[in-house]
Amino acid sequence: MADYDLDDLARWDELIRERVDAFGLECFPQEFEICDHHEMLGFMAYSGMPAHYPHWSYGKSYEKLKTLYDYGVSGLPYEMVINANPSLAYLMRENSLCLQVLTIAHVYGHNDFFRNNFTFHGTRPDLTLSTFKARADRVRDYIEDPSIGIDAVENILDAAHALSLQCRRNLAIRKLDAEAQRDRARATARPPADPYRRIHARPEPVEPDLERLPLEPEDDLLLFLRDHNPRFAEWEKDLLTIVHEEAGYFIPQIETKIMNEGWATFWHHEILNSLELPQSLYLEFLVRHNQVVRPTPGEINPYHIGLKIWERLAGRGANGARARDAVAPLDDETRARLFAIRETDRDSSFLRRFLDEEMMRELDLFEFAPEGDKLVVSRVSDDQGWKAVKETLIRSVGMGSTPVIRIHDADHGGDRTLLLRHEHDGRDLELEFAEKTLAYLHRLWGHEILLETVLNDKPRLLSFGEQGFAMRLMK
Repeated sequence: MADYDLDDLARWDELIRERVDAFGLECFPQEFEICDHHEMLGFMAYSGMPAHYPHWSYGKSYEKLKTLYDYGVSGLPYEMVINANPSLAYLMRENSLCLQVLTIAHVYGHNDFFRNNFTFHGTRPDLTLSTFKARADRVRDYIEDPSIGIDAVENILDAAHALSLQCRRNLAIRKLDAEAQRDRARATARPPADPYRRIHARPEPVEPDLERLPLEPEDDLLLFLRDHNPRFAEWEKDLLTIVHEEAGYFIPQIETKIMNEGWATFWHHEILNSLELPQSLYLEFLVRHNQVVRPTPGEINPYHIGLKIWERLAGRGANGARARDAVAPLDDETRARLFAIRETDRDSSFLRRFLDEEMMRELDLFEFAPEGDKLVVSRVSDDQGWKAVKETLIRSVGMGSTPVIRIHDADHGGDRTLLLRHEHDGRDLELEFAEKTLAYLHRLWGHEILLETVLNDKPRLLSFGEQGFAMRLMK
């Protein structure tokens, strides 16, 4: 039986909101929903959304999560919070009062981050819940339509899910429309007049092929397929749009995982230390807090790394989590600096700017690689290796772990073959995933797919057509 009731949670929420306002955090209105572990598993399978379109993969995710939980292999999150206005968070009914108080404070840290970090500015939080519900209703309508049905819908969704993260990463850079791209191509092909052109021996300008599709390499695979495959029905185009838009909603969370979790953890620690918790609650709080931020052997714990960097920026140094009577309040200048960083960075820039050699060593970060059937430490954060380890970490955070693949020609060879290029950064594609992804592309495009990449330091051409998957060496 819980050691609290709803009135207790309401009182603690009021106290925490007072501290949130006093610290200067800017949050959306916050709503909480109490749920049991069955409901939490369902929310996890649906990425936290109370309404979502159906697909077999979400049922599979639920069954996997439930099995792992039932057998004690993995636990459940203390909370889930949605980037929306008003923000919605779920609290586990089975949690103790102390854990609920900690979680409520943690949620307000996320809320402030969602509202203020620049990567979330295009997510339209005012419409989040209603938009997800409207999309779910549309997909269900297609499933129930006798002329479409569930098999046809899932055939499109399977392929769209596989390609959903092949899209623009930096939404702060405006994408040019077709006419602006043509103007840029003309300007590039016609350099400014040079009275000394003969001396400089520059080649004659060549008129650009303005009919080429795409005119510039295209990042948004789903949108390109939607707009340039004439065989798609309107409901198929709508499904591709839905998947693309939902991926765009979640990408900022992928891009700021370390910053966001570190920020929420930093502020739940500050808030609860300022509340003068009863001794019984405070001791449990210390235990719970340390469980969240402890290093994870062989893995990156975003709570741990994020909190350590925010503590350093706040002047907490290596002892940021010391006892509450030793924590000095943040001065206005420090707080303003923290708020500015929270607003303008994402994980990659956050780590590049503030993860220095001293902190790399303090965190004991290292790099490992496979050697035969074993994993062997290849670099450590010493004088010679810390920069390389840091670069490996930066490349793997956010969307950095997703290969960049762009469409370069939608009519390669004059037979509507789709040519793509992998922007190789030293990491080879995994052939098993590449084959399946090309198969999904072929399903949506309906013509042969070519992908230029590099494997084992040699240029390769991967293809998928009516005869299936093939690979050959490029000249």
